[in-house]
Amino acid sequence: MNAKQLLKIRGLKIEGRSDETWTQIVNGIDLDLNRGEVLGLIGESGAGKSTVGLAAMGFARDGCRISGGSVEFDGVDLVQAPAATKRALLGKRIAYVAQSAAASFNPAHRIIDQHTEGPVQHGVMDKAESERDGMELYARLRLPNPDEIGFRYPHQVSGGQLQRAMTAMAMSCRPDLIIFDEPTTALDVTTQIEVLASIRDIVEQFDTAAIYITHDLAVVAQMADRIKVLLKGDEVEEADTRTMLSAPTEDYTKSLWAVRSFERPMKPSIPEGATPVVSLRNITAAYGTTDVLHDVSFDMHAGRTVAVVGESGSGKSTAARCITGLLPPRAGAIAFDGVDLPPDYRKRSKEQLRQVQMIYQMADTALNPRSTIGDIIGRPVQFYLGLRGAKKRARVEELLNQIELEPKQYIDRLPSELSGGQKQRIGIARALAAEPRFIICDEVTSALDQLVAEGILKLLARLQDELGLTYMFITHDLATVRAIADEVVVMKDGAVVEQGGKVEMFRPPHHPYTDLLLSSVPEMDPDWLDDLLKERGVDNIGDAAVGKM
Repeated sequence: MNAKQLLKIRGLKIEGRSDETWTQIVNGIDLDLNRGEVLGLIGESGAGKSTVGLAAMGFARDGCRISGGSVEFDGVDLVQAPAATKRALLGKRIAYVAQSAAASFNPAHRIIDQHTEGPVQHGVMDKAESERDGMELYARLRLPNPDEIGFRYPHQVSGGQLQRAMTAMAMSCRPDLIIFDEPTTALDVTTQIEVLASIRDIVEQFDTAAIYITHDLAVVAQMADRIKVLLKGDEVEEADTRTMLSAPTEDYTKSLWAVRSFERPMKPSIPEGATPVVSLRNITAAYGTTDVLHDVSFDMHAGRTVAVVGESGSGKSTAARCITGLLPPRAGAIAFDGVDLPPDYRKRSKEQLRQVQMIYQMADTALNPRSTIGDIIGRPVQFYLGLRGAKKRARVEELLNQIELEPKQYIDRLPSELSGGQKQRIGIARALAAEPRFIICDEVTSALDQLVAEGILKLLARLQDELGLTYMFITHDLATVRAIADEVVVMKDGAVVEQGGKVEMFRPPHHPYTDLLLSSVPEMDPDWLDDLLKERGVDNIGDAAVGKM
């Protein structure tokens, strides 16, 4: 290895086990990474991105094994190294930022206690020093109340905030190599800019090398010096970022560049005087004594999709919790078909509960890992429709066909045996099982690669047309809004700042906050982030990282 080279992978082969049979899933990958360099790994779901990223730490997840090749980190072959050698490196010199922060933090311990564990165990800092350093990293990553937020439990912060806390935890020992596995998936576009700027600043400041795994091509354009494209465990091509974006050579890479072309046709205007399926009227809601929604009102009509957008903490998911009855509002009313719903779900009838269903953001944590797909979908079929035995199984098979999964192949599988996109389809089928009229889609494509996400959007659009469904689509992805929405509601700090038809919402003039959201959507231009920071008066990335935007 040369003086600058930190990571050298040669002929990496990885096998996965299914029914006691081992099948090769990574087919002889080579990878080189220098100190201070960022390599982007991209490809669709199942391409092997995360598997290769984990192997860069000498690790293979359950059900997988490294079957060939070498992984040299600073001269140490992690494939052959004893466990004690790897333990000394992992967390201290090599760190990992997982995609799902909610599934990665221990819910029984405060965030700061989990942050300090690595530096203390590795002898980098004592606990008090690590706590102070953690607060500085929280400030760099634009977490609110950085001196206080670490003393909360994971469930007491938003998904985007938890993801940033995980990034800070990975940086706590100032490692030489960080594996970023979709680190901005859960973040809204404005927060994403700050986090991307922070990551770039720390990588440059500490001469840290990074592997940046993502399905967001515009994001990888801002972060990576080089891009490697994977498909089904094979390398498709690799080049420096500018070359890859301007002149990819392989057809598969060109197809990745062309995704997200889907956009639903405009629907007819809402008839005057039509009764909304769901109507929020002057909703104010609180967590404890703090109001988090302030006089929120908007309507959702039959067969239409209302996209609710805004940054983390704007009140999008809180409004959904009020609609479902999980968080009774302090003031105001929620009506279904013109009839007010009881604020608390426990006081709603089974029929009222049946009509409002939800699809969750993180299918990994939303599906019971010990239940089969048939049981997961079958429970609401039995509870709401009263079907049992052969009739229940027939209905489950029908639902699997509706979401375009072959029943015989999937009905008896566990969630761990499915890809991310397949799990999200199961979440859709579970919501459909109750035969509702209204479904809340909470960031349902944010964790998916762009090819899979487009498939999910097309599926939801088809189901809406066939079943006459009404969607509330919570998202921070404005490309998704353009693809699927009929109306748009923009929220900030618990209030509605702008709402209207999609065409009007994307046409200037806008509310200043809507302008901020629209200008924060990354573009497929390596200079986009730098240009945006300059436009916003930021002289260097470090200023953005500590909140001077």
